[in-house]
Amino acid sequence: MLASFSVIPIGVGVELKEHISSLLELVEASGISYQLGAMQTTLEGEASDVMALIMRCHLRMRERAPRVLTHITIDDREGGVGRLKGKVQDVIDTLGKDLDHE
Repeated sequence: MLASFSVIPIGVGVELKEHISSLLELVEASGISYQLGAMQTTLEGEASDVMALIMRCHLRMRERAPRVLTHITIDDREGGVGRLKGKVQDVIDTLGKDLDHE
């Protein structure tokens, strides 16, 4: 499963980098493959592990903020493996040129 998610704390001010950084500690410790993007983080792994990690991130942020919005996009494809980088590479191969990408 691929899942892109963003966790947005509400009511903690304008600067969010310290709040978001606290979540990346959880992501790295999980051992799940991930790619950090400018507006979201994408995970690749078993569905139960991926969803549990997203929920841990949501709850961690909930400890830091009075309100939290978490957005999740899931791509759950039978037999899909190595899609974290493979989906991007497919587009690069089709275009025949490298792209600036996350």
